[in-house]
Amino acid sequence: MFGPAVPVNESYRQEMKQFMYAMLFAGLLLTPVFSAAQTPATAQPLAPAQPVPPSPGMLNPAAQTPSQSPLAASTGTFTTGAPAPPLPGSSSARYIIGSTDAIQVSVWKEPGLSGSFPVRPDGMISLSLVGDIEAAGRTPMDLANDLTERLKKFIQDPNVTVTVVAVNSKHVYLIGEISHIGPIPLTSDLTPLQAISAAGGLTPYANKKHIYILRGEQGKQKKIPFDYKKAVKDGDQQGVVLLPGDTIVVP
Repeated sequence: MFGPAVPVNESYRQEMKQFMYAMLFAGLLLTPVFSAAQTPATAQPLAPAQPVPPSPGMLNPAAQTPSQSPLAASTGTFTTGAPAPPLPGSSSARYIIGSTDAIQVSVWKEPGLSGSFPVRPDGMISLSLVGDIEAAGRTPMDLANDLTERLKKFIQDPNVTVTVVAVNSKHVYLIGEISHIGPIPLTSDLTPLQAISAAGGLTPYANKKHIYILRGEQGKQKKIPFDYKKAVKDGDQQGVVLLPGDTIVVP
């Protein structure tokens, strides 16, 4: 049925045996390599995240405070927020408005009611909706409060600021050995040395050690000495602050 068996060469048989051994040995070496390639690598645990320190430019929200509105820092005490301190000079709370002074009344968002108003000789000013109102003898803040109350009848939450823009009612007078005799406007905290300088200074014949100020008090004239040389040399104003109506006499 199958025909006669073919004799196999002995050398061929030996070569086939060696080939089978080589293949078996190669399979044993490659098995771990294939197994490692098919097995997923074990994941390494991640290190815990370190907190990032805040940079110098970062703000601490808990330490932040609400910024003040620019309106709260404006002149006057009728703006939103903390009141601003009074301004130095004629617009401060200490200044008393006088007749012939000029004042500026500013009503927020009401240009028709705002403007510059001269104080009449009778001490009054005239304002739309309000009419005549006394200004002389009052501080700018007091007058602003009064105007605010009066305007509440016509405007919701009026915001009024009063500022003195020209001081014409306060003067001091200089006579004697002075370059320009006569009155000069009195500004806030004016000293005799400043008044003399504003009048052009002393003449060459002035007695600098015996200058004095005449001041009327309760119907009497009070004489206040002032040493010009001491004021110039040491800066000592000798505690003298001029008041309206004072007369500086330079012998």
